[in-house]
Amino acid sequence: MSPEMEELFTVHVQIKDTIPLDNQHGESVVLITFGGHVTGAMFEGIVLEGGVDTQIIGKDGLSHSLSARYMLKGQDYTGQQCEIYIENNGYIGKPQASRLFCTSPRIITNSQALGHLNVEALIGEGYPAPDGVDIKIFRVRA
Repeated sequence: MSPEMEELFTVHVQIKDTIPLDNQHGESVVLITFGGHVTGAMFEGIVLEGGVDTQIIGKDGLSHSLSARYMLKGQDYTGQQCEIYIENNGYIGKPQASRLFCTSPRIITNSQALGHLNVEALIGEGYPAPDGVDIKIFRVRA
């Protein structure tokens, strides 16, 4: 039986700047700074200044590893003000359907209502959006 996923919220990423690095071996690194906002049943808010996604692109030009770190500020589902830190690591390979990538997010939050997310198994999925990318964060339920 496959695990069930519950969508917690969506981070609507708006790309601000890209900083590239290429080397003589055909590898590239791109730092992508971003902002945005968050919508969802569990949390709503904004992406604070300082969000950055680091992508390492292999020699084939297709394979990417990514590591994004960002902080959210807003309200949890109980109406309490809180912050959520997300470290989102993943790999971009061949897109599946409309999904661009899949990640393994780690969350640290000061929300009492969302405190269980500090230790839960989570999945992130990235989808194309007009201004950047939408990252849906899911909780895995057995």
